[in-house]
Amino acid sequence: MELRHLRYFVTVAEELHFGHAAQRLRIAQPPLSQQIRQLEEELGVQLFLRTRRSVSLTEAGVAFLVEAQRVLEQAKHAIEVAQRTDRGERGQLIIGFVGSATYGLLPKLLHRFRERFPDVTLVLHELTTGQQIQALHEQRIHLGVLRHPVAQDSLMTEAFTREALIVALPEQHHLATQKSLSLSALAGEPFVLFPRHLGAGLYDHILSLCQQAGFSPRVTQEAIQMQTMVGLVAAGFGICLVPASLQQLRQEGVVYCELNEAPACVELALAWRRDDTTPVLCTFLDLVREALATTNN
Repeated sequence: MELRHLRYFVTVAEELHFGHAAQRLRIAQPPLSQQIRQLEEELGVQLFLRTRRSVSLTEAGVAFLVEAQRVLEQAKHAIEVAQRTDRGERGQLIIGFVGSATYGLLPKLLHRFRERFPDVTLVLHELTTGQQIQALHEQRIHLGVLRHPVAQDSLMTEAFTREALIVALPEQHHLATQKSLSLSALAGEPFVLFPRHLGAGLYDHILSLCQQAGFSPRVTQEAIQMQTMVGLVAAGFGICLVPASLQQLRQEGVVYCELNEAPACVELALAWRRDDTTPVLCTFLDLVREALATTNN
């Protein structure tokens, strides 16, 4: 028995006329009658009572109609699920992200994606850049939202957002009243920084900026998350360089100051495995590109 046999049977049962059913199915009447007889022979029951003037369902036919309609509806649903999954409208997308990304565009994009594709389950993991790279290699996440640059041949990367680096200072610091300052003014200051292995790209970028300003930062305290770094600044452990969006954190006891250096910027990037063709990943990337194009215009 094939699905077409069920479709033929249901159509005849709905029309109770072989000629009309054949027209609906766009086939000739004799082959339709033959297919119904074959179905009855396979089932070992009579489904229709036929006379020269009428066609009616037998009791077995009535019972079979209910189940046949259910099977066809389930088959239709299965086809729709497969097609929507192939289009990236259903499924699961696992995203890693650095905590500071939640102060920028990412929450709005996630909200927009969930509204547009409610049948996609988003699973989010807050991870450092280094942890995300490892998770991508181990196929534990589909997409990373991490700090650029990322030098990995097996990964595809795409710029997400770019923002200025600013200085977080304890509010009692002697430079706290400055509207802006040069990096060279921070020479000799104790720095709060994250361990290099958790984000080598950004770590090296900050060191390079400081070296260009004529000094190497004196790191006296390390922290994993930028929010923790700002908290340590409030506690007087030192100063730190953070993306401008972290000003939204509004940490008590901390003031933020702009840097005069034009290239003192930091980028967030999207990263995914080069060989990953997961449909929901492609759908999410398309939405991000669409949103960024709108924002930039």
